[in-house]
Amino acid sequence: MTTVEARGLAFDVDLYGPEDGTPVLLLHGWPQDARSWREVAERLAAEGVRAIVPDQRGYSPGARPEGVESYGTAVLAQDAVEIAAALGHDRFHLVGHDWGAAVSWVVATAHAQHVLSLTAVSVPHLTAYNEALTVDPDQQQRAAYIGLLRKPGKAEEVLLADGAARLRAMYGGDLDAADESAYVERFSEPGVLTASLNWYRAMGPELASTPDVTVPTTFVWGENDLALGRYGAERCGDHVTADYRFVKVDGGHWLPDTHPDLLASEILGRVRG
Repeated sequence: MTTVEARGLAFDVDLYGPEDGTPVLLLHGWPQDARSWREVAERLAAEGVRAIVPDQRGYSPGARPEGVESYGTAVLAQDAVEIAAALGHDRFHLVGHDWGAAVSWVVATAHAQHVLSLTAVSVPHLTAYNEALTVDPDQQQRAAYIGLLRKPGKAEEVLLADGAARLRAMYGGDLDAADESAYVERFSEPGVLTASLNWYRAMGPELASTPDVTVPTTFVWGENDLALGRYGAERCGDHVTADYRFVKVDGGHWLPDTHPDLLASEILGRVRG
């Protein structure tokens, strides 16, 4: 792990592969951290790729400002670009899972000049997701948990009660036991869970009208994902004007953990172009 200074903050970043390898920036989701990309990053590194995996804003101890307003999605997207720039990469391939995918959709639209390709995992284009939330009862039910996560104090209390039973339940038994315990330990540290939940609390209505993506894009979705349904997934491509690949997987939500070979292969397909 190295420390990268960006925007006056200090981000912990895991680096894999040769320094002169093609840069791939991988953004984690919630409730995970950079650890979630380890298996994928190791596979990319073995193929000569430079994998850059930061603990994002709120997760890195040196990048944990107070206040919900510090965690807007546009701010998180700017972080990603500037972390890559601090490591000498003006252009890079971008990968995101869960919240990392949400941030990646914004990076790929607001900062498209820096993005060589996008591989989004689990969360579809944000306009497609908003459409699903608006008209699809199935997605509305799947997303009901977000209401709790946006409640300051209440969410922390519920998730960490009884030895973090509710937090552990979110992983559905799909993660390695050591990884699950590491995440629970991290989110049990003072301030960490609140900072990470501020991503939800800072969400604004502008995400509902995220522009179309103009860079080559792959979207990978697990058909058994409990949080993200079929409606939004199948409409994701409507919002990509460049080359688009939709990959349906026989799996759930935690695809970087459960399907590292498949994800590494899809990412390498974009890197090799």
